[in-house]
Amino acid sequence: VQLQASGGGLVQAGGSLRLSCAASGPTFASTVMAWFRQVPGKEREFLAALTGSADITRYADSVKGRFTMSRDNAKNTVYLLMNSLKPEDTAVYYCATSPFGVLTVTAQRYDRWGQGTLVTVSS
Repeated sequence: VQLQASGGGLVQAGGSLRLSCAASGPTFASTVMAWFRQVPGKEREFLAALTGSADITRYADSVKGRFTMSRDNAKNTVYLLMNSLKPEDTAVYYCATSPFGVLTVTAQRYDRWGQGTLVTVSS
């Protein structure tokens, strides 16, 4: 599986962005997908994860109610809609896929990563 993240950019505080992550591979529809973010000098932070059938979603407390993760299995794509953005949301955002069938917040449990897309939120 190869992942290609896109949609990052510069946005003012309070604004919105939608990130996309296009995946290749025949097993996408059964794969747990997740979004993480990372700022320099810090560990990669879990944001959201979604089961293959999109029936179970898990969010980090820091983004719950502001971010929404979804997927379109027909397009082999997952999305992260980010609303009410704050300057502290500035980071490089990564999508990832897990070979395990359960949602997990641990970055080490994900084995494929996109290249990252930069989100900058100005105050």
